[in-house]
This record gives sequence, C-alpha cells and structure tokens, in this order.
Amino acid sequence: MTVPTRVSQQNPRALTPLAESIARLQTGTEIVFGTPSGDWTVCSDLLAEPTRFDLWRKDLAEWMVEQYGESDDRATAGYVMGWYLHLPGYLAGLLFHTARRVPTLKPSDMAFRISTSGRPHPNGTAVLCDEFACLPDDPASNHPAATVVADEAALAAILRARYAAHAAQFVASFGQVVRFGRRQLWAAATDMLEYGPWAAGRLFGDENAGVTDAAMILPEKLEPFVSASTLHFTDEGWKRKRNSCCFHYVLPNAEPCTACPRTCN
Repeated sequence: MTVPTRVSQQNPRALTPLAESIARLQTGTEIVFGTPSGDWTVCSDLLAEPTRFDLWRKDLAEWMVEQYGESDDRATAGYVMGWYLHLPGYLAGLLFHTARRVPTLKPSDMAFRISTSGRPHPNGTAVLCDEFACLPDDPASNHPAATVVADEAALAAILRARYAAHAAQFVASFGQVVRFGRRQLWAAATDMLEYGPWAAGRLFGDENAGVTDAAMILPEKLEPFVSASTLHFTDEGWKRKRNSCCFHYVLPNAEPCTACPRTCN
C-alpha cells in the first residue's frame, strides 16, 4: 500500500535528523524512514479495524498447525500481542539508546510489514514522520522537527508517554477481539517497553547501559504500566521478571519461553 510520509522541514527530500539516526541502526531487522515499497500496514489503519487482527491470527494459526500439529487461540492472541507491542517498544528503545532521540510513536506515524513466507511475524518497521524529541546538546536540536527537553529523565518521560498513548490505542482495539483483560494487555505493554532499551544495549555492545535506560524509562510502577523495570543481575547475567505470557507453552511439544511467567519460578 502507499504510505504517506510526513516531514516538517521545507525540503522534504533532505535527509532529516531522525532519518539519519534510523539509517545508522544495524539490527538485522529492517527499520526504515519514509514511504516503503511493498505491502506495508500503517498501524493506525490496523487499529481502526480490529477484525484485521483476526485475519493475522488466522494466518498464524495455519503456521502453528504446520509446526505443532494444532493451534491455540490463546497462543495466536499472545503472539500477535507481543509482536505488535514490540514495534513501538523496540523502535523507541533503539533510538533512545543510540541517539537519545524519541520519535512521535503515533500509530499514524508508524507502519510495519508482515513476513509472507513462514511464520507471519513483523519483519520490518517504517517511521513515517520526522518529528523527534531530543536533548539540548543534540546537534540537531535547532531543527524544525525537533522538540527539545531539559534532560535525560525528561526524554525518558516523553518516550514513556508517547509509547503509552500508542499502547492505549492497541489495548482498546485488540481488546475487542481477544479474551485478554486490560491487565494482561498492559502487562505485555510493560514488558515490551522494558525490553526495547535492554535489547538495544545488548545489540550495541553495552548491556549495562541498556539496563540503565530501561530503569530510567520505568523507574517505578507508573500508570498504566503494571510494574517498574524488573531487570536484575544474577549469576547468569541480567534477567527480568516477565509480567505477561505469549502462551507458547500450550502448543503441543513446545518448550516454554525463557522466564515464562506461567511455568517458571
């Protein structure tokens, strides 16, 4: 589908600061700025039609039958819930960790692509607006697309608020077509908000910094999230306490996920 890109500077063909930050991300998953080619879905379009989640889950159920011999409604809902919330959570965590920049995260300003071969998971994210929040010492702080905040704590707060606004729309939409309650949905939103900066730290070689970022973003239990960051250091390295479940363990002969909250201590 054709996805419009909204730019705030006078020359829309110029590479914007946010686009530059995204271009520097080497994650193994496609993350692009601007109108992508191929079959992409704008997040706001999906959230406006909750029944489209049913079509996504139907494709996932067919894949589960191929892999496990049967599917389960809880697992298809759990997978899609985590996959979707990972989109804004991971994007925000990556840009916060690597550039100290936060995009708008609005559903209308993000798009994603679902793999058409094998497991139907998102395999690409597109950012459709060049607006971003940043710190006073950001080299692009005077750019028309920039919103400058006082310090890192303020930047973490704006990230949390923007993510929460996106997640709230997801909870309202997805909650119409699944049997999960609000607590389960917000638990997953909490997990993915914590996971983004932690994963970014690991990916870019400084896990401790990623843990610090997660603690800055979730310093305590703040509504609507269900907990503060749960990351803690153990003999095996950094671990976290999951708040939500993808229900992978209910599939035949499926091993529980690491730190599955329903099967692990």
